[in-house]
Order: sequence, then C-alpha cells, then structure tokens
Amino acid sequence: MMHEGRKRIIIENVKPEIDCGHFPVKRVVGEKVLVEADILTDGHDSVSARLLYKEEEEMNWKEIPMKFMENDRWRAEFIVKKIGIYYYTLEGWVDHFRTWQKGIKKKFDADQEIKFDLLIGIQQIEEGSKRASGRDKRKLMEFSNLLKEADIEKALSVALDEELTELMDKYPDRRFATSYGRDLAALVDREKALFSTWYECFPRSCSPEPGKHGTFKDCERLLPEIERMGFDILYLPPIHPIGKANRKGKNNLPQANLDDIGSPWAIGGEEGGHKAIHPKLGSFEDFERLVNKAKGYGIDIAIDLAFQCSPNHPYVKEHPEWFRWRPDGTVQYAENPPKKYEDVLPLNFETDNRQELWEELKSIVVFWIEKGVRIFRVDNPHTKPFSFWEWLIKEIKGKYPDIIFLSEAFTRPKVMYNLAKLGFTQSYTYFTWRNTKKEFTGYLTELTQTEVGEYFRPNFWPNTPDILPEHLQFGGRPAFMMRLVLAATLSSSYGIYGPAFELCVSEALPGKEEYMNSEKYEIKEWDLEQPGNLRDFIARVNKIRKENPALQMTRNLKFYEVDNEYLLFYGKSTEDLSNIIFVVLNLDPYHTQSGWVRVPINELGIDPTQPYLVHDLLSEDKYIWHGERNYIELNPQILPAHILRVKKRLKRETDFDYFM
Repeated sequence: MMHEGRKRIIIENVKPEIDCGHFPVKRVVGEKVLVEADILTDGHDSVSARLLYKEEEEMNWKEIPMKFMENDRWRAEFIVKKIGIYYYTLEGWVDHFRTWQKGIKKKFDADQEIKFDLLIGIQQIEEGSKRASGRDKRKLMEFSNLLKEADIEKALSVALDEELTELMDKYPDRRFATSYGRDLAALVDREKALFSTWYECFPRSCSPEPGKHGTFKDCERLLPEIERMGFDILYLPPIHPIGKANRKGKNNLPQANLDDIGSPWAIGGEEGGHKAIHPKLGSFEDFERLVNKAKGYGIDIAIDLAFQCSPNHPYVKEHPEWFRWRPDGTVQYAENPPKKYEDVLPLNFETDNRQELWEELKSIVVFWIEKGVRIFRVDNPHTKPFSFWEWLIKEIKGKYPDIIFLSEAFTRPKVMYNLAKLGFTQSYTYFTWRNTKKEFTGYLTELTQTEVGEYFRPNFWPNTPDILPEHLQFGGRPAFMMRLVLAATLSSSYGIYGPAFELCVSEALPGKEEYMNSEKYEIKEWDLEQPGNLRDFIARVNKIRKENPALQMTRNLKFYEVDNEYLLFYGKSTEDLSNIIFVVLNLDPYHTQSGWVRVPINELGIDPTQPYLVHDLLSEDKYIWHGERNYIELNPQILPAHILRVKKRLKRETDFDYFM
C-alpha cells in the first residue's frame, strides 16, 4: 500500500469507453481511435502520459505520447489497420524532468539562483542515460557534460534544448507510473461495415415472364442494372421453403387461397428448413453462382437471418422442446397484439435444451457462410435474448471476422443500442419516422455527436416491405427523391426496398403504413421502365456518394443554420477539408421553399474576402457564393435538394485565380 501511495497520478473519464469497458467501440480499417482522458496529479508537478495499443494477437504494446489539451484533459489517437480486435489503455506518471525544466526557467526569469538546481537536472539526465542505449545514451551524457561546463545563461539554453527534452521523454522514469487498469477494445470491421448501399428485392418476383415464379438465375439478369444504380449489397428476403399451415393470403389475410404463395418469413416445409432453398428459386449451385456473379459486379449478396419457424418446419417434429406449447396441446404462434402471425412460431429460448438450440442456430449461420454469404440482415433480433446474440456474434466473428450483421430491430432505443453494443455491425433506425427539421437535427445529433456513435452504425431505410411511411403515401415523387437524398447523405450506409421505391409506389392499406397488395404475400410484376421511375436519380445520388469521401462517413455530420423551418442545411467534410459537401433540402414536397443559409466559412478554411464556387452535383449547376450568408430556393417538383461540393478560391504564383 505504501508503494502504491507513490503512484500519484489519477486517470479517469476516459473516452471512448463503453459501459466500463464491457463492450468495444467500433471502427473500420483505416479509421482512427481518438482517446481522451482526465489525467492529473497533486501539487504543481508536470504530468506525462501515453496511449498504449496493440492488435489482439500481439504481445507487446505500441506507445503514443498523449498531448495536453486543457483543464487536465489529454488526447492521443491511433489508426487501426486490419480487421479484428485492438486493445488500448493509458498510463501516466509524474514527470520530474519536465517539472525541473519548468521550475528552472521560472527561477531564471525571476533572477534567482539556479546553480544547485542545475545539479539536480544533471543527476536526472544521467539517470535517464542509464535507461537509454547506443547513440541516445551517448547524447544524454553529452548534455550532462554541457550542463556541468556551461555558464548560467548557456546552461539554461541546454536545459531547455528540444533534443534533450525529446530524449528524456523517450526514456522517462516510470517506476511509479499509474496504469488505467482496464484494457479497452476496438472491434475493427471491413470498410463496407461503414459505407454500404443496399438494394432489397424478392427473387420470386424477378422473372421476366408475368405470373411466373422467379429464380436465382432471373436475379442474375438484374445485376448489371443494380450495379449501374450504384448498389453494392443485394439483400434477399428469406430464400427457404415456405410453410403451408396457417399460410397468409394476399394483404396478410388469415385465409389463403390455393394459389397463394405465403410469406417468405414463414420458414420451413416438407422440403426442409433454414438450411434448404425454396425449390422454385433454384438449387444450391444456382445460389452460389448468383453469389459469384454478383461479386463480379462488386456486389455482396446478403440474406435474411430469421430465427423463427412455420408450423411445418422440421424442427417442430424433431425438437418440440424448442417451442412453447399451450395447455390445449397446440404450439404457440407469434403475436404482437393486436397483430397475429399464425404462420410463424417463435423459438423458446428458455428451453432446457438451450445449448443444443444455440449450437443449431449457429450452424445455420456457418452453413450459409460456407455458401459464400458474408452479410446477414437479422430479422427481429430484439425478440431473442441478448446473451444469445453476444455469444453467437462473438463465435462467428472469431472465425469469420469479415462477417456483417445488420440488426432489424425497430424497437425501444435502449434495446436497439444494446444490440449494437453486443456486436451487431449496423442497425436499422428511426430515420423512417423523422420528418421535421427539429426531429432530424435532434436524432442525428444523438447518433453522431454522443457516445452512441462509438458503437451504433446507422443504416437508413426510407421504406421496407413492412413499412410505407405516410410521407411517401402522400408526398408523391418529390417525397421519394427527398427521402433518398436524406438517407444517402445523412448516413454513410443506407438501403431501399428497391422496385417499390424506384417506381414511387405509394398505395397503402387504409389507415396503415403497409403496402396495399404487399410483395410479402404475392409475386409482383414490376415494370421498372415505366415513366417517372427514379432509377437515373438513384444512380446519380449513389455516384455522388462514391466520388466524395466526405459522404462515406457518418460521424462527420454537422447541421448549419438556415432561416426557414422547411429547409434543412447540413454538411460533411474530410478531416483535411479536401472534400467539403453541403446539402440543402426542402422538407416540403408540395411547395417551393427559400431562405438564407449561414456557411461556417471560418471552420472550413474559406477566405471571407474571396468568393467560392459551389457545384450542385445533382443538377450540375454552379453558383458563386460570398461570405457566410447565401440565398437558396428549392422547387420540389424540379429537384428537392442541392448536394453542393465546395471549391475554394486559391491563388497561383502566376497571380490568376482558380477554384480548387
């Protein structure tokens, strides 16, 4: 205890640190981990601190000196360079040499005697030389000798020499250093975990022949256009056999006709369960061919991971203990009153055969990974135990670290956040139901400027097969364009339920946010070439995303001032300000809106005395702006938004102006 009393440094309020270090922060390859902490000591002594980090398999820590900011706050950062887990921690100590330097300068400036103080410094330098070797050792002894031989004024210059300071920083006395005491973790994913563009479609609706069940081979036909539109993930709803018991009819009617094909989420039939393919879609060879064909277009195939069963699923007979049984001897189907899902049976995670169930569900994931799948959209993860997901994701990513899991959890905020902490790579959000300027700025600030951004990666979806929000029901084509720009520029990952969004489908069941004649319950015949489709607009927006690195991040989002509540003004930029993007968007799909935006020119390094060019990447129009305040007018019937790339005005040596 007495020895511990000589450790005088306190380290606290470390950021980022999630739940006392129980959960990792999230990064992708090439991102930085910026670490801050309060590091302090008693009295007036100087403090030094270092950030220590290493990859999971490394034995030795790498060290980075921390920089003092203000008010005992310190900062350092490191860059993650490979997929996997990194660990980081902190160490601080009383720096007697820097304390000596600070004190001797004060005494000199006050015309006080420093002769004996120089002897203390000489002793510290010689002790430092014992910790050094080679050239550094010799150099430290040279400084010691210089101090011994120099007059007072020259001795001060030697004592404060920058090279001497660097050498003493390199070989500090850390006998009584304080370690933070926790090894914090950063989970590093591949780049697509942060920047991805999802396109969802039902393979059974991909046939070019009206009324015919589509196949994986039919999906191949769509790949060139999906790639042209700029999507890099093709997400397929469940591709497994569909149960017949309690099958739902069109528009989710409780009674199905003989020709109704049912919901793909009612998984399992006589042909098999989660490790089987619906026979009308094709074979495993066809599926693997689709996966490989898609890769040739730079597209990953994502499949749905829905841990639920139809009453016809083989598990029901083989493992009845995995389900809940009612007193009348029937199995309990899924409910979310007043909604009933008679065609779906939830699994009983409280079964006495928990380990057997968990291992079987894990084997499903491994099965599809071995078929070439690297991305899973997970259906309703909030209805399964947190402990299960923490175990499963850790097990899978331990062997397959490049796997991406998207959490489809439209539920309470803390539940959604906890699932992200447990390991889900990306997460659905409340974006779909945010409409006003206040709602957007409040929600996005929470996602990007608070601790949430360290572990929760949002994936914005304007629509899904389950959700047709009111603004798309009544806002017409401008509403679809507006929501696409919002999703694609606010978040670095977004997706659309493709055909319905491309064609601006807006017909809903009366009083509900559900599609009329939903594709969930029937094969659709999509005429994707019909007039008014958004394919070229979508392609334009996605091209802008790919060409502008600022849009490939989410946490760099900042909202700016505009004097109209129907206009939203925000921006993103790269750290070096080489790519600056402004978005001005009309939230009113019916009327032209105008206003004055206030550009943060000082923050962005824009010369207030010079004009600057803003290039609208949507319309290709160019505008010369001056200073902070500039006028905007947006007619939603033409274009509801500007996506503006800022080009600053610079001067060449030849003395003529150009924009950069």
